[in-house]
Amino acid sequence: MKLYRLIAGFLLSALLVAAELSWAAHPLITDDAGTQGKGKFQLELNNQYDSGKETVDGVAIKTTGGQVATILSYGIVENIDIVFSLPYQWGKIEENTSTTHAENGFSDIVFETKWRFFDKKGCSLALKPGIRIPTGDYKKGLGAGEVGYQAFLIGSKELSPWALHVNLGYIRNENKVDEQKNIWHASLAANWEALKNLKLVANIAIERNPDKNEKNDPAFLIGGLIYSLAENIDLDCGVKYGLNSLETDWSLMTGIAIRF
Repeated sequence: MKLYRLIAGFLLSALLVAAELSWAAHPLITDDAGTQGKGKFQLELNNQYDSGKETVDGVAIKTTGGQVATILSYGIVENIDIVFSLPYQWGKIEENTSTTHAENGFSDIVFETKWRFFDKKGCSLALKPGIRIPTGDYKKGLGAGEVGYQAFLIGSKELSPWALHVNLGYIRNENKVDEQKNIWHASLAANWEALKNLKLVANIAIERNPDKNEKNDPAFLIGGLIYSLAENIDLDCGVKYGLNSLETDWSLMTGIAIRF
């Protein structure tokens, strides 16, 4: 039973991260309160590779997986964006070198709206509700199988050359795999403009475990950088590290953002 919960937890955690990747200035998970501006677009292509190892009841388990997320944001007015996210996901689980699970395909689509409702003296607040459409095959671990909802309160503070961001969120994780339906999220991020066109970023987060049988919650830390190749093009990379055994051991994250 513990082995089954480990596998199910890995798959659903990957699904929840798929939604998270539509939030922030990659590689951060924590979003900032900024918006694109009226009539402006941003296209992001983000990649993540995950790897973890664990021994359960004498069985050596290796989990690998990842996803490529395509995210399009559009400013309908100066302080309101709409966001569309389409992730392609894959995962593999090996037990003592024998493959017990290997699937890949498109996961659930996410639609979101970000409304920046306060902006004064370097402080800004935004609300970001969203809906998850069950387009992925939940039987293969590529989706939840049900329509889900989420809402996040976002706060940002500019302290040049620093910026701080905090997110508090709730995910209504409707699903067909007997997981928690009420997921809370809390995270904190910071970025520092170390050089012209180069920002160093860090992120720490904790989220309620989707496994009903686990009492502890997964937590992780991200470190990375964002380089502005041109005024409207950003390149990024980062490493995500699990702070406890409930989180994937480590993940490599890369991405590009183009604004037009």
